[in-house]
Amino acid sequence: MSEKYINTPVTEQDIESLETGDMVYISGTIYTARDAAHKRLYEAIQAHQEIPVELKDNIIYYLGPSPAREGQVIGSAGPTTSSRMDKYTPLMLEHGLKGMIGKGKRSEQVIASMVRNKAVYFAAIGGAGALLSKCIKKAEIIAYEDLGTEAIRKLEVEKLPAIVVIDSKGNNLYETATKQYCR
Repeated sequence: MSEKYINTPVTEQDIESLETGDMVYISGTIYTARDAAHKRLYEAIQAHQEIPVELKDNIIYYLGPSPAREGQVIGSAGPTTSSRMDKYTPLMLEHGLKGMIGKGKRSEQVIASMVRNKAVYFAAIGGAGALLSKCIKKAEIIAYEDLGTEAIRKLEVEKLPAIVVIDSKGNNLYETATKQYCR
């Protein structure tokens, strides 16, 4: 476990260098998408339609921020439960998505797809949304504005902290940490 800094878009070398337990600080452009946006993206990909976000070598943050207060870029920016996106994730990974930020466990299908497509799952700290929002320097809605907080946003982030929970080899911190604790 170590501390690492990565910039987006990510490279294959970046992804392969990350291991479960690594504390990672992400800078650059990332995108937000939750359940409703994932459903629309999934349906558009299946229909061979253009989608409003470039998935290749990018990271999606499972986030539906609260409204920004006056003088702020964004409101509270805590992660949402990732498993709600599991049925859509393998297709997005096949289309080049390299990272996801959320909280909670992922399905075996998602983990297998992450290994096949060399991707990483990061956890952000639930309950720390106000602190995480300070790492977001710019936010703009780029698609599905009708979804309100679930609209897709393009974020410019600086040193957004996350922990590698599942690496590109399929190692899963939720499993290894539990086993280690039980010993």
